Amino acid sequence: MYVAVKGGEEAIDNAHRLLAHVRRGDKAVPDLSTDQVREQLTLGVDRVMAEGSLYDRDLAALAIKQARGDLVEAIFLVRAYRTTLPRFGVSVPVDTDDMAIRRRISATFKDLPGGQVLGPTFDYTHRLLDFMLAAGAEVGPPEERPAAEEKTPRVSDLLGGEDLIERNATPDPERPVGDLTREPLAFPADRDLRLQALARGDEGFLLALAYSSQRGFGRTHPFVGEIRLGEVEVEFVPEELGFAVPMGSITVTECQMVNQFAGSAEAPPQFTRGYGLVFGQAERKAMSMAMVDRSLRAREFGEERTAPAQDEEFVMSHCDNVQATGFVEHLKLPHYVDFQAELDLVRRLRAERAERREAALAETRQEDAA
Repeated sequence: MYVAVKGGEEAIDNAHRLLAHVRRGDKAVPDLSTDQVREQLTLGVDRVMAEGSLYDRDLAALAIKQARGDLVEAIFLVRAYRTTLPRFGVSVPVDTDDMAIRRRISATFKDLPGGQVLGPTFDYTHRLLDFMLAAGAEVGPPEERPAAEEKTPRVSDLLGGEDLIERNATPDPERPVGDLTREPLAFPADRDLRLQALARGDEGFLLALAYSSQRGFGRTHPFVGEIRLGEVEVEFVPEELGFAVPMGSITVTECQMVNQFAGSAEAPPQFTRGYGLVFGQAERKAMSMAMVDRSLRAREFGEERTAPAQDEEFVMSHCDNVQATGFVEHLKLPHYVDFQAELDLVRRLRAERAERREAALAETRQEDAA
């Protein structure tokens, strides 16, 4: 506690009431509803779901409101709630080939089979403040077109047809998939665990690592092969049925980065892949994840590992903002005993240093007198 033991609990209760008062703000302004947060602060909601590792828009909106807009605190709240939920099984792997696409772009091929779909994006806005929003201007309906009935081919398939990009590894159905939320993390970690850590990792941290890899600290020269935003169906196989049944749809962002590779003794020159998949619309996160994923594959391609983005222990041990927050913010809690010990040590060292200097001066004076 920050105060003496006597009265400490009362002080904390008062701090909680003050926090609730500050969170509410001016009561002359209508209270912000969780429905408003969910429907109008969608990118913040998506980030909280992704890094909180729990797909629930209502809970994410509640956490954002409770945290006063602090997304890292909201992610902490969602993670804490997640630990109370029972787990009754594991879903069938999501097939993003069947995604109902709302946005699909590529920076590598202009004329894509299936076409480019800009969708909802800030990419072509002027980044000018829109004061009409403050005035409450009405928003018109968007243009619509019928959904595509055929699967949209991937850019990587176009390169794969010429054998210009590494082939995807064939998954082993008998090999268990790791779960870093239930098993202690050990190194070296396989790619499944690395991707889990990156999917839950802090967007800002991964963005900085991805940027560093572009500037020479991670050996990536990436092109956006494809970014997809859309809905995918989640299926589950109940033991009593023995076949998959749909549980609902979720929104995801998928990114495949195409990277240069000069080749090795075992592999010819070709393009390699970096991959990102995130809850909701989170393109910056998915792109950063894909770039860091490629950097972390350095060992796989026989590349020298010299940069932080290539060090899986560094990346995986520090990318989680809940862990990082706990370790940093615990410094605000009382460390009176520890600090007093350090204070006593510094005083003792200073006293010993003063004694040594005094002894040295006395010795010098004796020599001068002689």
